[in-house]
Amino acid sequence: MEFTLEKTSGNARACTIKTAHSTIQTPVFMPVGTIGSVKALDMADMEELLGAQIILANTYHMYLRPGDDVVAKMGKLHGFTTYPKSFLTDSGGFQAFSLSDISKPMKDGIEFRSHIDGSKHFFTPQKVIDIQLNLGSDIMMILDDLVALPATQERIAISIERTTEWAKQSIEYFREKQSQGIGCEQNIFAIIQGGTDKAFRTKSATELCALPYDGFAIGGLSVGELNNEMYDTVEHTVQYMPQDKPRYLMGVGTPEDLIENIERGVDMFDCVMPTRNARNGTLFTSFGKINIKGAKFKLDDAPVDSECECLTCKRYSRAYLNHLFRAREITYFRLATIHNLHYYLNLMKQAREAILADRYAEFKKEFYEKRQNNKEQ
Repeated sequence: MEFTLEKTSGNARACTIKTAHSTIQTPVFMPVGTIGSVKALDMADMEELLGAQIILANTYHMYLRPGDDVVAKMGKLHGFTTYPKSFLTDSGGFQAFSLSDISKPMKDGIEFRSHIDGSKHFFTPQKVIDIQLNLGSDIMMILDDLVALPATQERIAISIERTTEWAKQSIEYFREKQSQGIGCEQNIFAIIQGGTDKAFRTKSATELCALPYDGFAIGGLSVGELNNEMYDTVEHTVQYMPQDKPRYLMGVGTPEDLIENIERGVDMFDCVMPTRNARNGTLFTSFGKINIKGAKFKLDDAPVDSECECLTCKRYSRAYLNHLFRAREITYFRLATIHNLHYYLNLMKQAREAILADRYAEFKKEFYEKRQNNKEQ
């Protein structure tokens, strides 16, 4: 991985990340393709319509189905999916959190039962890396111990102790594999934990950032805390993260969350929000979000967003999308998802341009002013 910090505007950063498969300009939003597919879209949509340079796939889900061994035999993620750009794979730690009724974090790893067939499995730091070596992702995340908030001080302390110990095991194991010629084009990120407690975040970040990782993520946020608590935690944590490596905030979030956390120095984001909300009828626009199933859109001949250049907005009206949604027509899911992802990806391009022009503060102000005027909703 080659990483270049090109420009700052306040604490906001414009960077370039070069992997074996693509050049990624930051700030960047990574569409979520949990099982090797972004819901409702195909890889031609991702590459040609949306121009995404990196998407996220999930280790837990790909391990269970179709199996990481199957993916490896089919040319790894790039060959199997035909997506030629970069992949980041999550470690499975979030699934242990989100599927807590069928999983149990332990000292040496995470025990869980498959949500598909109930079979029992055990993820260790080493096993998670082996799976991701089979998947062939450009960026792999290590196993971490994520806890919901609020949580007791004792539980958060256990979380960061486990996460640090697993991180040490992970980097040692991965570098050993690379010395054997395995995974040489892959990169590995550690995940900082600690809830919203600044002392815990300091401890976790200091310990992890001393290890020879290619990049670092802030995990364990957007899991029940208030927005201002998330922002304060990110602002505190980034000061302990290296300037010369990527900074990734996991699982966040709304357009407002992205704008706020770019301002605090974050480079990379992912979230299911644009794709999931599209399927449920919520579309993001330059002026805020709209619920396209509303009766007021039945005769609305305007595009979803007058400032958007996506295929959906250039060709179709709100009235048509309202009709497709109400009819539960499959076409709706594709058109809505294209729009929402285009909105997110374009917002990142606009943020980058503002940073390069050293006017991020003005850009952020304009972003919020459009929402306050709310002229199109």
